[in-house]
Amino acid sequence: MNRVAPRALLLAALVVLSLAGCSRPGDSTDPGAASATPSQADPAAPRYLVRGNGPEPDSLDPQRARNVESSSVLRDMYEGLTIVGPDGSPAPGVASEWAVSEDGLRWTFRLRPEARWSNGDPVVAADFVAAMQRLVDPATASQYAQVVDSIRNAGGIIRGQRKPAELGVAAPDDRTLVVELESPTPYLPGLMSHWSTMPVHRPSLQAHGAAFVKPGNHVSNGAFRLTAWVQGAHVDLERNRNYWNDAATRIDRLRWVSQSDESAEYKRYRSGELHVTYTVPRGQFDAIRREHADELHLGPQLGTYFYGFNLEREPFRSQPALRRALSMVIDRQRLVDSVTRLGELPAHGWVPPGTYNYAAQSLDYAAQPMSARLAEARRLYAAAGYSAAKPLRFELRYNTGETHNRLAVAVASMWKEALGVEVALVAVEFKVLQQDIDAGGLDVFRLSWIGDYNDPYTFLQYFKGDFGINTSRFRDARYDALLQQAAREVDVEKRRLTLEEAERVLLAAHPLIPLYFYVNKHLVSPRVRGWYDNVLNVVYSKDLELLP
Repeated sequence: MNRVAPRALLLAALVVLSLAGCSRPGDSTDPGAASATPSQADPAAPRYLVRGNGPEPDSLDPQRARNVESSSVLRDMYEGLTIVGPDGSPAPGVASEWAVSEDGLRWTFRLRPEARWSNGDPVVAADFVAAMQRLVDPATASQYAQVVDSIRNAGGIIRGQRKPAELGVAAPDDRTLVVELESPTPYLPGLMSHWSTMPVHRPSLQAHGAAFVKPGNHVSNGAFRLTAWVQGAHVDLERNRNYWNDAATRIDRLRWVSQSDESAEYKRYRSGELHVTYTVPRGQFDAIRREHADELHLGPQLGTYFYGFNLEREPFRSQPALRRALSMVIDRQRLVDSVTRLGELPAHGWVPPGTYNYAAQSLDYAAQPMSARLAEARRLYAAAGYSAAKPLRFELRYNTGETHNRLAVAVASMWKEALGVEVALVAVEFKVLQQDIDAGGLDVFRLSWIGDYNDPYTFLQYFKGDFGINTSRFRDARYDALLQQAAREVDVEKRRLTLEEAERVLLAAHPLIPLYFYVNKHLVSPRVRGWYDNVLNVVYSKDLELLP
C-alpha cells in the first residue's frame, strides 16, 4: 500500500478546546495537548485508545493519501461502500448490499438510508460519485487514480482526454450507486473498501478546497472524526456520534501515534503509553515472546519488502543483466533468519504467497545453489564493465528505522563480498524518501507494497507503465499488454494464468529486488478486546473495546 499534503499545526488553545475534559491512558492531562504524554493516564478511564502507527501519515485527504500509515487513520475517519471484514474479505459498509450483471460489467450498490456525515448530513450516492470523479481528475494529481482504471472512461480522464463527469459511476437516486466497467473486475467489492474511493463531503470541499481535511473544517462519515493532527507526533480522533452504527462503537477517543523507531515504540508500550503497537523490534523479539506471549500477534500479510531500481537513471536504466547480478547474490534466507527474525518468508517473487486464486511465481534462479548464482552474477557483473579495479558505485536510500538499517548493511555487505560493489547507505525520514523517489534522483531505494485488496492485480498494477506509483518507472509493452488482457478476461482460470505470465515477465526484467514477504506483528494490551488478524492487516478501531 504507498504524497505529502501540507498540514497546519493547531494552536494549543484550539487543541485544548477541542478535546478538553478527555482522559488519557496514563493521567488526567488533556489528550489533545501536544506536550501531553499518554503514559500518564487514569486507568479508570477505559475509552481512550492509543495505537502505534509507524511513520507519519502523508495526507488525510482520501483521494491524495498514499501510504499505509495514512490508510489506518482514514479507515477510522471514513467508510467506503464496503469495509474489510475481520477475515479480510469485503463486508458491507455504507452499502448494505450489491449485485453484478451477468457480463460482470455493471455493479449496483444499495446505500443505507441511516448513513450520516459527522455534521448530520445524509451520506448519499452522489458523494461517492464526486469522490471517484475527483480521484481520476488530473487536477487532483492522485497517485492512486489508476486503482479504478477498469471503470468506464477512467483511463481517458486520467490522460486528460475526457472530463471527470464522464466516469462510469452514476447515482440514479440517493440510495443507489451504479458502476459501469470497461472490463470485468471481480475484486470490485474489495476495491470499494480502499481509502481512495471513500466519499467526500461536497459542501466542505466546495467551501474549503484542499483545506477541507483540516481540523475544524473536516467532516467525515466513519466511526470517528478528526480533532487534531500534530505532525511528527500524533493524530487525534473522537467518536462520531452521527455514524450509522455508533451504538456498536466502544471507544470515545482515539490517538494514532507516529513513531518510526521500533525500540522506542516498544518502550512506550511497556510504559503504558500505547495499547497497540505498529510493529515489534526484531532485536528484542525473543524477550518479547517470553514476556508478552499472550499479547503478541503474528500472522501472514499481503506485503512485499523490496529494493527498487530507478530505471530512468544509469547505470541501471539500460542494464537489466546488471540488475539481475545484484539480485542473484542476495541470500534472502539469511536475511529473514538473521535480520528480520519474525517468521518472514524470503521473497523470490513479487506477489506474496496466499494471494487469492494465484500461484506464487519465482525468480528463475531461486532454486539454484548459491555457488552457481555467485558464478553467474560475477560473469554478468564483468560483462557490464565492472571489476575490482573499476567497482560499481551507487547509493542505496532508505527510511530511518532499526530494521531498514540492518537490512541495508547486510545487503551492502553481500554485494561487496560477492562482487566488490561499493554502496553508499543513506537513511532519511520516510516523507523525505518518498519525495526523493518522486524527484527521480536516486539510484536504488527501499520501499514496500501492501495489498489494497486480496487479488494479484493490486501487486501487478504497481509496475503498470501508467500507474502513478510505479516508483521504478518500469515500462514494458508486453507486461502492460498482459495486464490489459487479464483485465478483459471473464474466465477466472484464464485470467489467473495471464497474470502469472505477467509476473514472470516482470521478474525477468528485474526492475526491483524483492527481499521478503511481510508478517503482521503487533503487541496488543490485555485491556483491548475485539482484536482480530487478517492478511490485509486491517483492524478498525470501532471494533475494539478498552477495558478498565
